[in-house]
Amino acid sequence: MPANRRFRDLIRIGPVQVGTSNDARGRGKHTAACTAPRCGFSADYDSRTAAELAARTHRCPAR
Repeated sequence: MPANRRFRDLIRIGPVQVGTSNDARGRGKHTAACTAPRCGFSADYDSRTAAELAARTHRCPAR
């Protein structure tokens, strides 16, 4: 995964940001990533709905 992905349609749900980008083959990927310190949660999904659901149900273990 390249480190210079360009995200669009960013939203924040609690401490988690959800954004859309294209992968190396040009397909759209949706990423949910927690911005809390020492959390480290991030995952790629094929649908925006799945990424937003992950953001809504995420619980940081660092709390």
